[in-house]
Amino acid sequence: MRIWAGLIAVAVLSACVPTTPQILGSPVAAPPVPSAPPSPRLPSEVAVRNFVEVVQRLEPVTEEVCRARTRGVNCDFLIVVDDRLGQPPNAFQTLDPQGRPVLGFTLSLIGDARNPDEIAFVLAHEASHHILGHLPQTQANAQGAALAAAILAAASGASQRAAEQMTGMAATVGARSYAKEFELEADAMGAEIAYLSGYDPVLGTGFFDRLPDPGDAFLGTHPPNTARKAQVAQVVANLRASGAGP
Repeated sequence: MRIWAGLIAVAVLSACVPTTPQILGSPVAAPPVPSAPPSPRLPSEVAVRNFVEVVQRLEPVTEEVCRARTRGVNCDFLIVVDDRLGQPPNAFQTLDPQGRPVLGFTLSLIGDARNPDEIAFVLAHEASHHILGHLPQTQANAQGAALAAAILAAASGASQRAAEQMTGMAATVGARSYAKEFELEADAMGAEIAYLSGYDPVLGTGFFDRLPDPGDAFLGTHPPNTARKAQVAQVVANLRASGAGP
């Protein structure tokens, strides 16, 4: 796993084998996670140092989890930083043209993180999307929905323009069908990876308190922030009860 400055061009090409997060014992009741009081932004040099240290610390754990829970999946993660000024806080996961998993972060996200635990959770969350095979599943859902819409449009005698509109809308709906579930799954595995790396995922979810809550919008891509924080708290409670740790 290496850090590259600058944003590389990426293309989604290969597929992953979907897996599920490890279940560690019986569920343990997790305490509610209150909203944290606002924390001041860190000096830029501290934020950058936190990011570099988190990447170095999470690398072996992330790749070990990837190799243990997948087959035939590239677990050599590439970290890239979008150093363009003015980009909003954001992180993403995709594949490069050779099928290597890419985790990208904007400078503003790195600068907005108030502690290493937030960076650790975001990094582990994005890596989990790859380990769980969410990208190819999303593509397959979109393609399947678009194909069904194309067949329906042809059978109904729709015009080419109408058919294109139908397939485009269907692809969007298909791609978002399981988006919220995928986010919660990545939150769960990401919490486990961050915890096993020695970070506090519950503290890491503090950045949710600074984000607009997506609520439970129809065809939304993210679940409510409270649901995501509860998911992480439950995973951490189970890990602690099982005696798992770095």
